[in-house]
Amino acid sequence: MSLAGTALLSPPILCFGLGALSVALRSNLRLPAPVFEAVSIYLLLAIGLKGGAELGDTRFADFALPALAGLALGIAIPIWCFFGLRRFAGFGTPDAAALAAHYGSVSAVTFIAVVAYLDARTIPYEGFMTALLALMEAPAIIVALLLARLSGRKEKLGHALQEVLGGKSILLLVGGLLIGAVLGKAGLAPVQPFFGELFLGFLCLFLLELGVVAAKSADDAIRAGPRLVAFALAAPPVHGLLGVALGLASGLSEGGAVILGTLAASASYIAAPAAMRIAMPEANAAYGLAAALAVTFPFNLTLGLPLYAAMARLLAG
Repeated sequence: MSLAGTALLSPPILCFGLGALSVALRSNLRLPAPVFEAVSIYLLLAIGLKGGAELGDTRFADFALPALAGLALGIAIPIWCFFGLRRFAGFGTPDAAALAAHYGSVSAVTFIAVVAYLDARTIPYEGFMTALLALMEAPAIIVALLLARLSGRKEKLGHALQEVLGGKSILLLVGGLLIGAVLGKAGLAPVQPFFGELFLGFLCLFLLELGVVAAKSADDAIRAGPRLVAFALAAPPVHGLLGVALGLASGLSEGGAVILGTLAASASYIAAPAAMRIAMPEANAAYGLAAALAVTFPFNLTLGLPLYAAMARLLAG
């Protein structure tokens, strides 16, 4: 079976499809809000703990170049997105900046999906990739706000930064990294059955709910017109190729390059929307959320992961 076919038949992806199907069938299928909140906390903390334990065994010299590659992507992607969306797609400054922030930042859930994808295929990758995830979440939002300010708008940069850095995802990821680095693999052994062996099951529940949310957001993406849908479909392969190439050039393994490519190809629908809501309330919030969640996220989940794996294998020779 092809990589794409294998990805489509994985339990998390099928659960995502089931959630989307429930909307088409007008079912009332939903995870209760407290359950969804608890599952999201579990997933973010689990990847933080695992990454921290691996980071504790990593030399700084091995991490430095990949970290620079991640920062370079977090700065470059929102710049070209901002100017491209304004010039070629006709978006105004607030909407272009908001979309640039969404697509320059990263999706923790997409990261979880690519890690599960690689684990299922026993493809090795560097343990410090969780640290790259945390490192890449905020820079693009800062860059997008600065671009909007340079274009003649005075945005609430401080409030937006506080929202990003103090948000749940950053707190859990960085906190988990620190705990994992302090305790190490031996110290985390007592909780390994909970945070390790049950991880895929919780991911299935999480993606079941996201399938419902994505399907309900599809109408917003369609109403925004073909320019938004085209951007949301074209950006991931381009960004994914850049991420894979920079990952391999920075010394990452093939699996690590797949993760960096996936992060570059992903779009934030948690941190970026929250920050943009504070900094640029005049931007159309439906644009970024619908494009990231209803178009880019399903693309990455079904076609993107095997595509970035194929890119890494091809470029690695």
